[in-house]
Amino acid sequence: MTEAQVKQLVTSIATDARAASHQLARTSSAQKDRALLDLADLLENSVAPILQANEKDISAGRENGLSEAMLDRLLITTERLYGIAAGVRQVAALPDPVGEELESLERPNGLSIRKVRVPIGVIGIIYESRPNVTIDCAALCLKSGNASILRGGKEAFHTNTAFARILTQALTVGGLPPKSVQLIPTTDRFALNCLLRLDSLIQCIIPRGGESLIHFVAENSLIPVIKHYQGICHIYLDHRAEADMAEQITVNAKCQRPGVCNAAEKLLIHREAATRLLPPIARKLVAHGVELRVDETAAAILDAESSPVPHMAVTASDWKEEYLGLILAVAIVPSLNAAIEHINAFGSGHSDAIVTSDEKAAQEFLQGVDSAAVYWNASTRFTDGFEFGMGAEIGISTDKLHARGPMGLKELCSYKYVIIGNGQIR
Repeated sequence: MTEAQVKQLVTSIATDARAASHQLARTSSAQKDRALLDLADLLENSVAPILQANEKDISAGRENGLSEAMLDRLLITTERLYGIAAGVRQVAALPDPVGEELESLERPNGLSIRKVRVPIGVIGIIYESRPNVTIDCAALCLKSGNASILRGGKEAFHTNTAFARILTQALTVGGLPPKSVQLIPTTDRFALNCLLRLDSLIQCIIPRGGESLIHFVAENSLIPVIKHYQGICHIYLDHRAEADMAEQITVNAKCQRPGVCNAAEKLLIHREAATRLLPPIARKLVAHGVELRVDETAAAILDAESSPVPHMAVTASDWKEEYLGLILAVAIVPSLNAAIEHINAFGSGHSDAIVTSDEKAAQEFLQGVDSAAVYWNASTRFTDGFEFGMGAEIGISTDKLHARGPMGLKELCSYKYVIIGNGQIR
């Protein structure tokens, strides 16, 4: 297609989505839930065509030299498909946030003012690799009364297209606007450029993928973007940290699943506890395959051990790097305040934790660290919509407007004021 044709296509999709969003805003919870349950059934009854479409993407990925890790992200199996369907049913079972009263007040003049949740409107979701995002995000947007426009990566195009057909079928069967969920049916990069400029039709963009994609979207969008660039998460071991707890939390935060955004990337230890805490924790981390990059003070402590722990020197660039693997940067800090300042300077505002038995120190950390999620005596791995009791999430935001942290159904809503009077004039 020519650029003019692509622009016309994307504009038409956004126009239809905007019209559908107005209908969805008035749709009952029961009708939305029925459509989601129909979607789950259709997914389970469409195993063969979905797996056939996915095999095309897998074959193309192999031909294009995608890594095994990337191919695994692309892969849809029968088991994974049933898991996706189960996730849709879980979303259907969640409370509907639309219409929830947030505040109410009665004015002296008799006006009754209520603040209630409403859908955002049209949400554009830009994502890479994982085709399950097509269903996950569509389900969350539908439940929260939003129309969604999905722009998946070219590597999952056939699978995403198969999912989009099933989504349209479920919407039609459920009596909802079929344009409530739309997939941009082209891999042309110009389509993304067009989408990001339709601020009169789309209210919000959520990019999910690598840092380069998120930077591109944020730098080129006229539409508000909810994002997180990196997950540079810290564990700080205070001088009153209990040794076994410090070890368990640090190892879990780093090693349980190192390739995710809420895994720990940096370890800070109070200098008064460094010789007590660092050696056993370092040995346990190395036993799990972690490469330690340590500052001079930490290196001296590890070298003084009768059985030295393998390590290498940390560099200035390490403090700003998200490894997403079995690498951990380690520093010894002189105080709690130094730890807080280090995290605020080098962290990404995602998730950071303190381990201590000192409540005063913990409260100072929780108040002083400027991140979406701050922990006292718990692993950063809990920053997740499901773990927070949201049932599901559309992503994790390190922004402050309007959502921060895991974004569930409530974060996919805005609000409006409903005012009831009996003839008042001003």
